[in-house]
Amino acid sequence: MENQKFIIDTAQSNIDWVGKKVTGAHNGTIAIKAGNIIFNDDKIIGGDFIIDTTSINILDITDPDTNAQFLGHLISDDFFGAEQFQEANLVINTVTGNRIDADLTIKGITHPINFDAELQLKDNTVSATAKLLVDRTKYGMKFRSGNFFLNLGDTLIYNDFELNISITAKAESSY
Repeated sequence: MENQKFIIDTAQSNIDWVGKKVTGAHNGTIAIKAGNIIFNDDKIIGGDFIIDTTSINILDITDPDTNAQFLGHLISDDFFGAEQFQEANLVINTVTGNRIDADLTIKGITHPINFDAELQLKDNTVSATAKLLVDRTKYGMKFRSGNFFLNLGDTLIYNDFELNISITAKAESSY
């Protein structure tokens, strides 16, 4: 069988993020700008995704002023540097069973990452879910990290953040 490309339906796909700190957690969303998944013989063999870092949204802070202040900090250079780095990328390298090995690029810095994904291929549509744990410090996000600062007490922010990804993609020929 030849390779078949499935194009991400960005309106039906989303990424939920969770960042944790000593005193709790924050959560929100970030948009998938574009992407594709490549199959061969009903098995995923590759793909790439573009994430729009300017689309970060915070869901758990309801006060508009506090939300805006926190959002401003997340898109600042302390975290995603969204003005300079408007996109993050994930490129799938190899797949073994449900295990995906990929390269993740944030703020122009690329590191390998691996994670499990659940995929369903039905007719001309792929549905996929995955949970990624990302060590933010590998991408220059050192703000309040215990690896770089001492005596943070209850202001410490944990290094790992979660990305819970849900994707719908349609066969290229069905567009």
